[in-house]
Amino acid sequence: MDKGLFMQAIGKFFLGLVLVAALLFLPAGGFGYWNAWLFLILLFVPMFAAGIFMMFRSPELLRKRLNAKEEEAEQKQVVALSGLMFLAAFLLAGFNYRFGWLPMPSWSIWAGSIVFLLSYLLYAEVLRENAYLSRTIEVQEGQKVVDTGLYGIVRHPMYAVTLILFLSMPFVLGSLPSFAVLLLYIPIIVKRIRNEEQVLLEGLEGYAEYRRRVRWRLIPFLW
Repeated sequence: MDKGLFMQAIGKFFLGLVLVAALLFLPAGGFGYWNAWLFLILLFVPMFAAGIFMMFRSPELLRKRLNAKEEEAEQKQVVALSGLMFLAAFLLAGFNYRFGWLPMPSWSIWAGSIVFLLSYLLYAEVLRENAYLSRTIEVQEGQKVVDTGLYGIVRHPMYAVTLILFLSMPFVLGSLPSFAVLLLYIPIIVKRIRNEEQVLLEGLEGYAEYRRRVRWRLIPFLW
């Protein structure tokens, strides 16, 4: 086992856990916000399990997923906008609980939790299908076009899955204001995909043919 990679992964995991917890509980005014506890469990327990799995079975994939430093200027803007979006969504969720602005029925919270977990399973499937799946926009040495499984349906299944994942988060948190904020992920991810496709067309052999063969980028029959 790569001890350096392990320490990097564990450090980022606990930093993310503490940061998200603070963004939810501080505006909520305490630890009584039970939706936040539910969300933290649904988000970080599968994340920890997936990290352990990749550590032993695919350390190179884990290393790629930990590297979030973008080289493309346009993608740096996307990352910054995404960070601001999540910051606002989590803070609003806490305040929504604290002041009771727009409460949601319990059935929608549990339905959102189910969708969130199903999205996580699809996320794991995309990781299994594509060993080149970095968090940054790049063409890697020896990279080949992946066109099987979910990649035979849409060209960017990871983004399709994260769209469902992120839009289910406000339901888990019981926060309609957060849902309104996270709708901004749609134009953000469209911007990212357009830039990524240009990079892949210029640097990845066979991608132009793949793009002609698989018509839909994000959502079948829509875009």
